[in-house]
Amino acid sequence: MAFKLGTERGLEVTGGDIRSKMRFHQEAGGDASVPGTPVIRKDLEDGILGEANMDGSIYLSNKVQPSSHEETQVLLHEMQHATDMKIGKLAYDDNFVKHNGITYPRETRGGKDMIKVDGKWTEAGGNFPWEKEANI
Repeated sequence: MAFKLGTERGLEVTGGDIRSKMRFHQEAGGDASVPGTPVIRKDLEDGILGEANMDGSIYLSNKVQPSSHEETQVLLHEMQHATDMKIGKLAYDDNFVKHNGITYPRETRGGKDMIKVDGKWTEAGGNFPWEKEANI
């Protein structure tokens, strides 16, 4: 009895564009995708375009136009957070954000998600060290 390996497609070139058997974005049907990271479109709070979650998933706002430049920028930003979480540089829950070994208290104050940085409570989404690093 013979054993035959399947044929590997590898890279393909079509009209000068290099393609592989892995398909993303428009080739995958228009949905945003990142290998190894579930991207879930959903309604998010006003002003929030994306969220990286501790479980490794990314939420992408339904307000972000599929296959747009904005979508790419949001995914790159959130992937930086996701990568930082995977390597232990960033973590969070309802009570804290931990970045580069520093724990920042977090709580709801006046109905707003607040984080204490340098002794001052600031609304989440502000100009925090982990946000500066993720901005491209």
